Amino acid sequence: MILLEIHNRIVEETLRLKFKNASEGVKAENIDMTIADFDGVLYHISNPDQQKTKIRVSIALKFYKELQEHGADALIRREYGDYLTDPEEGYNISLLYDLENIPSDYEEVIKAAALLKRNCFASVFEKYFQFQERGESGHKRAVIHYRDEETMYIDAQKDRVTVIFSTVFKDDSDIIIGKVFMQFFSHVTQTTAAEAYIHSRMRAKTSDFLKVLNRARPEPKVVEKKTISGRHFKVNAN
Repeated sequence: MILLEIHNRIVEETLRLKFKNASEGVKAENIDMTIADFDGVLYHISNPDQQKTKIRVSIALKFYKELQEHGADALIRREYGDYLTDPEEGYNISLLYDLENIPSDYEEVIKAAALLKRNCFASVFEKYFQFQERGESGHKRAVIHYRDEETMYIDAQKDRVTVIFSTVFKDDSDIIIGKVFMQFFSHVTQTTAAEAYIHSRMRAKTSDFLKVLNRARPEPKVVEKKTISGRHFKVNAN
């Protein structure tokens, strides 16, 4: 199973390099970097007004207005506080960092910036998790068009929160891969001890591979030899 990181590694590594260089007295340089992420999300790392000691991180999400309906602005203010600045044109959120005033906990600041997309998404989940914790039901279902032709639905009941992802498979290869993935996902979720189930599958697959290797081992050849006295004997030749 492939586990995707929830943060943007390029944003993280870029900011870490900038902060590290600044803390070591290295002269600041211009930066103008556009980063494409999943779900059509774009990041832009730049120097506002060509100020090399200022780093601005902006994010653009096509579906941000839908997230705003579920408290995205409040969550972003809570998570980023004074680092928030006026959004760059064409972007929804911008964060501003001063390389001449690096905080002592700058690693945490970097990690938070790399989680900007994740935190935008978190607002709608937090809202419906709180509905469930309070035992509330009957609230309007959240609908987030997070990709072209694909939608996420979130609904809270007294005993559960249901999240539905609609997915479009546009070619035959995608359909096959999607089918295999969903079958595997179905097997695991329907098994009470999912971890033990996966381990048993791994052991079974290993056993199958060993059987194949054993069958591929060549049979030893039996060679008949004769001594000087004329006696015959057989030896195994590998």
